[in-house]
Amino acid sequence: MVILGLTGSIGMGKSTTAAMFRDAGVPVFDADAAVHALYRGAAVEPVEAAFPGVARDGTVDRELLRQRVLDDPSVLRRLEAIVHPLVRAERAAFLAEAAGAPLAVLDIPLLYEIGAEAEVDAVAVVSAPEAVQRARVLARSGMTEARLDAILRQQVPDAEKRARARFVIDTGAGLEAARSTVAAVIAVLTGKSGD
Repeated sequence: MVILGLTGSIGMGKSTTAAMFRDAGVPVFDADAAVHALYRGAAVEPVEAAFPGVARDGTVDRELLRQRVLDDPSVLRRLEAIVHPLVRAERAAFLAEAAGAPLAVLDIPLLYEIGAEAEVDAVAVVSAPEAVQRARVLARSGMTEARLDAILRQQVPDAEKRARARFVIDTGAGLEAARSTVAAVIAVLTGKSGD
């Protein structure tokens, strides 16, 4: 089985692209969804112990947690030390279940930031022009320029991600263009193309 890491900075269209792989029959592990589930389960107790007051009704309140970690890299690293091993365990279970498929996708927003490229056979970066990215993110409820800039400071720059990836999926050119690129990536990685 070929393991493809799918990543991209905030607002680049990664979730939409991951859905395109799913629609094509490729098993996809969604790291964000895994974190959301952990914040309602196994991560609640250790996160609350490390950051008292962020749990409400047995669930980690993501906004309260975000306020605690967004501008402090050392605090963020403490959170990551709790959550990343739990996500890795979920990812391992997903890969065991997907065994036998010709291709599986690990949708990991911070793939380069956490060094997960070493765990995949190839990386596809979802990208779009900066103006498109900023417009998408700033249209989200509660998002501000300052918050977006703080998030982007914590991410490997898009240009570097594109330079390091084997594949770039441009979502700025529309859904059909992105879907065509996804089909081409699948064909290459499953041996169904001339690459």
